[in-house]
Amino acid sequence: MQTFSVEEQLAVICRGASEVLREDELLKKIELGRPLRVKAGFDPTAPDLHLGHTVLLNKMRQFQELGHEVLFLIGDFTGMIGDPSGKNATRPSLSAEEVSANAETYRAQVSRVLDTSRIKIVFNSDWMNRVDAVGLIQIASQHTVARMLERDDFRTRYEGKKPISIHEFLYPLIQGYDSVAMEADVELGGTDQKFNLLVGRQLQQAYGQTPQVVVTMPLLEGLDGVQKMSKSLGNYIGITDPPSEMFGKLMSISDSLMWRYYELLSFRSEAQIEKLKSEVDAGRNPRDVKFELASEIVARFHNAKAADHALLDFRERFSQGGLPAEIQECVIRQDGKDLPLVSALKRADLTKSTSEARRLIAQGAVKVDGVRVKDVNQVLTGVSPVVVRVGKRRVARFVFE
Repeated sequence: MQTFSVEEQLAVICRGASEVLREDELLKKIELGRPLRVKAGFDPTAPDLHLGHTVLLNKMRQFQELGHEVLFLIGDFTGMIGDPSGKNATRPSLSAEEVSANAETYRAQVSRVLDTSRIKIVFNSDWMNRVDAVGLIQIASQHTVARMLERDDFRTRYEGKKPISIHEFLYPLIQGYDSVAMEADVELGGTDQKFNLLVGRQLQQAYGQTPQVVVTMPLLEGLDGVQKMSKSLGNYIGITDPPSEMFGKLMSISDSLMWRYYELLSFRSEAQIEKLKSEVDAGRNPRDVKFELASEIVARFHNAKAADHALLDFRERFSQGGLPAEIQECVIRQDGKDLPLVSALKRADLTKSTSEARRLIAQGAVKVDGVRVKDVNQVLTGVSPVVVRVGKRRVARFVFE
């Protein structure tokens, strides 16, 4: 496995993060030269993961690639309490059966982002079910009501005379105790989880452990570009969405939001993203750059072929009025050489001869990726895939190898 310097690791870990608390402590942990135990928790309160969740998953993947031990915590115990973070009312608790069913879908879906052979999936019920009433009181004794009311959501509800149930105070305490049970070196979470993550640091100190470093990640805005991505708000892109649906949703985001998605979701380097920005500033159509983003994301959660087909389907749907249900696929092996369009038409039997191909091109009856072609010397450059249409009914998809 590739080794990384301390400076390289810090650069990767800090990329895209909102805060690293504290960076000097992270530096010392990395300098120990051992794999760090990196924790990220997910409450199985809904059965599907969306791209907003993958902001954390991507950071976990980066820790994984740096050689650290990644712990994917499914909060099946805390899920029965309900995370009050950011809520202006008591959140309904889930039954053990609902939590268990959702947890199983999480376990399956996370493999779409992380190498599950190199992560440890744990459930906080494994230790919390062994904590008796005395143990829970001991955990609760490590925190004060005054500190709890420092949380914006609790303080707002308290000042607004809205009810706060006692069990809601237990949530951050149990999440913090997870870090004690797991002996975490680093915990990842969204910016809305900062209070809970800091409780983990406090409890680790109370139990004689070196406090974890907290890395908070931005909350990804949903398709509306305003509120954070959420299934309940309907502004989400599910990682199990069909390829064409996922592609279409990504193409619907604004040009400005596209760069936010590049920063938080793309695996491209910062230098590559800056190059794309420069190209747009120089006149490149932002739509084409969005095509690249959508193709990257669809390929990650499905495969490259599905991404290619989703791109073509999108182009056809919005520029040519739809593709036929069945399209012949023509695989071209050309060793990097350009292919004359007239030869492509003949090879795919879209025309009977190259002379007919020239005539139809000159008449404007041929389109390549939705663009009408009139140059009989047009070539296909070998960028896969390409859809060529002759008239209304003759269509072929060319794939170059």
